[in-house]
Amino acid sequence: MGKMLTGTVVDTDHDATRKSEPVARAAQLLFRIENVPFSRWHTKARIIMGSATFFDAFDALSLAFALPVLVGLWHLSPMEIGVLIAAGYLGQFIGALTFGWVAERFGRVPSATTTVAVMSLMGIACAFAGNFQLLFLARFLQGIGVGGEVPVAAAYISELSQAHGRGRFFLIYELIFPLGLLGAAQVGAFVVPRYGWECMFLVGAIPGLLVSLFIARLAESPRWLISKGRYEEAERIIEEIESSTTSRNLDIDRDWVEVERRLSKIRDASQARKRASWRELFSEVYRGRTLIVWVLWASSYFVANGINNWLPSLYRTVYHLPLQESLHMASLSNVLSACAVLLCAFLVDRVGRRRWAMATFLISGMLLLALGTLATGSPWSVMLLGSSAYAVMGTTTVMLYLYTPEIYPTRMRAIGTGLATSWLRVASAAAPAIVGIVLSGHGISAVFLMFAATTIVGVVASRAMIETTNRSLEEISP
Repeated sequence: MGKMLTGTVVDTDHDATRKSEPVARAAQLLFRIENVPFSRWHTKARIIMGSATFFDAFDALSLAFALPVLVGLWHLSPMEIGVLIAAGYLGQFIGALTFGWVAERFGRVPSATTTVAVMSLMGIACAFAGNFQLLFLARFLQGIGVGGEVPVAAAYISELSQAHGRGRFFLIYELIFPLGLLGAAQVGAFVVPRYGWECMFLVGAIPGLLVSLFIARLAESPRWLISKGRYEEAERIIEEIESSTTSRNLDIDRDWVEVERRLSKIRDASQARKRASWRELFSEVYRGRTLIVWVLWASSYFVANGINNWLPSLYRTVYHLPLQESLHMASLSNVLSACAVLLCAFLVDRVGRRRWAMATFLISGMLLLALGTLATGSPWSVMLLGSSAYAVMGTTTVMLYLYTPEIYPTRMRAIGTGLATSWLRVASAAAPAIVGIVLSGHGISAVFLMFAATTIVGVVASRAMIETTNRSLEEISP
């Protein structure tokens, strides 16, 4: 009897040891990721994935600068303008949901490669669309790639980042998105009047095909590999990252207290390798986070994309400005937005995600409220107040790409981010159509007052955000 009991204890201890080994290794690898300084390896990954995000933003806005020509060429009504703008966002909704799941199942890099290839090929198709129906279809299909790329790229870059300074690291990368919008605005103002609306789509699509080849050669996210139990592959990539810097050498044994703290964050091997599930987004831990972030995405992008997509056409159709002047005035909003996002990158780790979001909704709302009383007077008031409101709100739309991956664990980071960004697609699809209806029925002032009212929803939601600044991803999300 004694021998049997002894044998049982030994076997139990042995099983416990075997089960704890993968957990310990995962904790050590995560510890090493958190303690490697930003290096040329990170810079390369950020530039390549950032290039994809640049052309994602370019392709998303390209139609806005083709529309002032198409309005006259195809005799489009305000409702048809709104439907064309909405087509891309409907596709983005599907892409965000689909490729979030693909990224969790097959990896961040294959998913990002596919999305960039799809959006670039469909961009070429847009250039050869000869009527309203074909352009609607091409923009819808292109939107699938556009919608899938950004949340997958956001998850990938977030998983490469350390806790300390993650806001600045990520937002400097994400600055490429408003720069892509700015590039689309500047290229549109120059190319469309001289070479035609078709070239607007080709300029964004052709380089995107080349970028997809570079993305395919990127290393996979080590955090994703760890979550799948592929420790050997993860370790090879981490060793490659460590070899790219000489500024710091890690001593795992010396810092074992920190590793043990990470062990407590990984309950067991099965939890570390748990398959992503949509239902977990609505579990007790994540339900509140999920609902709040959905409201933030929807409200901020309803305002930002509603303004940005309509400004060129508003200058042309409501204020009757010449084509080139309309495009140049519209491009100012993207210049201001790029400057505002750069400021946000350097301040968000000091101010905090929650306080930054609350402040931007308040400031943008006040600007739009003032604009609602002045919009019937002069296009210059729209350029000054409208562009400023867009720029302020634009910092939160970009900051949400930082915040959303932070509030979910690796096993469902891409799914959670993809589903959250799908609400920006819904809001961005609805906003242009609603603007067309409100503009036709109630005038330009009512449009800006509607946007001002939407910011109130954002203020309320941002008050319920959890603060994630300078906390490791494993600490934020169990």
